[in-house]
Amino acid sequence: MNISIKQIIETSLIDWEGKIVSTLYLPSCNFRCPYCYNCDLILHPDNFKNIPQKEIDSYLLERKDFIDGICMSGGEPTLYPDLPEYFKEIKDKGFLIKLDTNGTNPKLLKNLLDFSLVDYIALDIKSSLDFDNYSKAAGIRDKILLEKVKDSIGLIMNSKVDYEFRTTVVPLLHSEEIIMEIARYISGAKKYVLQNFSSLEKTLNPSYQKIKPYSDEKIQELSEKAKKFVPICSWR
Repeated sequence: MNISIKQIIETSLIDWEGKIVSTLYLPSCNFRCPYCYNCDLILHPDNFKNIPQKEIDSYLLERKDFIDGICMSGGEPTLYPDLPEYFKEIKDKGFLIKLDTNGTNPKLLKNLLDFSLVDYIALDIKSSLDFDNYSKAAGIRDKILLEKVKDSIGLIMNSKVDYEFRTTVVPLLHSEEIIMEIARYISGAKKYVLQNFSSLEKTLNPSYQKIKPYSDEKIQELSEKAKKFVPICSWR
């Protein structure tokens, strides 16, 4: 199975609300978001050793009494065709699964949903769903990728799985108008989360570390306004 876990947060209380999980990180991504925090994992995956699966399994099984499951993050996990098989093995051990994704592989996503291999999906919506804005926020040149994101959003909203959409809000990329356009596009969704950009983290484009984030008050104001379209809208 071609799944190479490069990093792990053994016990996370923040990656899945109400759940205690081990967060696993897969390398590589088909986006190049300039504000990405996991840039080393994306640009230089060979600098990270693979964590043996036996080690991960052992950790999970020894702590089954209080670990609810895993959060699979990255990078972009859906780049790996073997992900459904990997998730099935985790499910067979009795654990729940959350997937973090950029939504560019609706075909694999449908597979996961059809076979009940995922319990929660967090899909990052990088900007308003027009190519000019999305290409800036996601660092892409391929319009087909954006169409796939749209397909994934529709797929998730029409599924029975629990989910959230989320946007990392960066002043240079996200005006109030853009956030409202996103909220309007996903009108009626279960949940929308605004994540405030942090300039304290290393970013894929180093110049983004000089950007002053919005104040907490501004992020809260945006989340309140977005509730017009998505009643459950929070910020963090």
